[in-house]
Amino acid sequence: MINDIFNILLPHFALGGFILLLLVLSMIMSPRKYKYARIISAIGISSSIVLLSSVQTEPQYFGFHNSIMADSYTLLFDFIILLCGFFVTLLSKNLVKTIKGSAYTFYAVLLTALLGALSIVSANDFISLLVSVELLGFSTYFLIAVSKGYHSKEASFKYLITSAVSTGFFLFGASYLYGITGSLNFSNIYEYITENETSLIYTISACMIILGLASKLSVFPFANWVIDVYKGCETSILAFLSTIPKLAMFGIICRLMVFPLSNSFELTFVVAILSLITALWANTYAIRENNVKVILACSASANASYVLLTASLVSVYNLSTVIFYLICYVVMNIGTFAFLNIYGDKNSFEVNAFKGLYHKNHGLVGAYSYLIIGLAGIPITSGFIAKIYLFSAIANSGLVFVPFLLCLLLLTVIALFYYLKIILPLFEECDKNTTVQKFHTNFSQKFVLVSTAVITLIIGLCPEVLIELCRFIAYNI
Repeated sequence: MINDIFNILLPHFALGGFILLLLVLSMIMSPRKYKYARIISAIGISSSIVLLSSVQTEPQYFGFHNSIMADSYTLLFDFIILLCGFFVTLLSKNLVKTIKGSAYTFYAVLLTALLGALSIVSANDFISLLVSVELLGFSTYFLIAVSKGYHSKEASFKYLITSAVSTGFFLFGASYLYGITGSLNFSNIYEYITENETSLIYTISACMIILGLASKLSVFPFANWVIDVYKGCETSILAFLSTIPKLAMFGIICRLMVFPLSNSFELTFVVAILSLITALWANTYAIRENNVKVILACSASANASYVLLTASLVSVYNLSTVIFYLICYVVMNIGTFAFLNIYGDKNSFEVNAFKGLYHKNHGLVGAYSYLIIGLAGIPITSGFIAKIYLFSAIANSGLVFVPFLLCLLLLTVIALFYYLKIILPLFEECDKNTTVQKFHTNFSQKFVLVSTAVITLIIGLCPEVLIELCRFIAYNI
């Protein structure tokens, strides 16, 4: 057990230690010293990132009776999850000013969510996966509800109900899969399905498992929560919601579809059809919306559906595409919500409320606009490279998927309309009677916004190194 801890779980234990420290400090520290909570949280995440170097990845390492594992694939996802967590910590400065007495508890919950996300990616059986998913889920309920007011509590409750239903789907599928194979371990299930013929029950259980996990990705039929949750959430929490749960879920969904659920051809079509329906719903809903948060919620669902469709067409090339797209997407999304965090949660998020902001905030609005352009997939951004890479992966998956590709291409063009609807008001001239807001930013907000824009530009200009890394990871899963 000691070897397993030192070879896999040191980053997890570091987070666990800082969670306990924050909980103890929440009971003894004065609310006036709330600022130290963010510093301690940032140190905890940074220490976990450093300790990733101790994780055994070559060859694959299985620990605790094969219930968890570590390889280069899990290591990459762990790093991205922790980096996103670090950015969210930087963006939460304004939020904790309003909850001074609960700052230490808030960061303890945030680190717990990160611990759940890391555990999801490392899971190698359905028991450890279920515990990890629920750990992330329960932490997310509290994070959504942390803002004062009715809307955040309503958003948290809706997310709770949807997650409860999706957990039922997941358990239903896992129980039937156990009945077929006699095991809950991914490796044992994969050995069984390669040696035996699969049945209709196997296909049904595989679909239920993926549906249960895909609810966190706001994929149809579990996409109803995303609009209300994004409306009711504080922007730094949205930066968390739009990145970390998605990274964790895609990390485990790809592994499941490559190994224990890989023998169901029907699953590919079910996931592909649901992804296309989600993309259609999200893009058409966003066109008639004028609230920036809602538009970005639809954007999150649409991008998740693109990635899920590609992940369902199981191949090494497609897996490398998924990893590359996720990296580009989370960087752009964190930066987008960094700007909204600077803009302020007490202001209106209607698109017209952003009118003329460029004229007094050139650099910040320029970086934000560039990130939105990246989400739209316009050239000289990482988003453009990611979409080209993704469409080529679908095109190479066979003629039967060409209709899906054509539909996605059409929906991507439609999406340009609502992305432009976000950007254009920023550069418009205001009336003489209208006062344009001059932003007063702190260093952490500006750092997250500028650094994500720079990363988006670098990947857009020189994507080869990251593409090769993603291919290496995909080949060694």
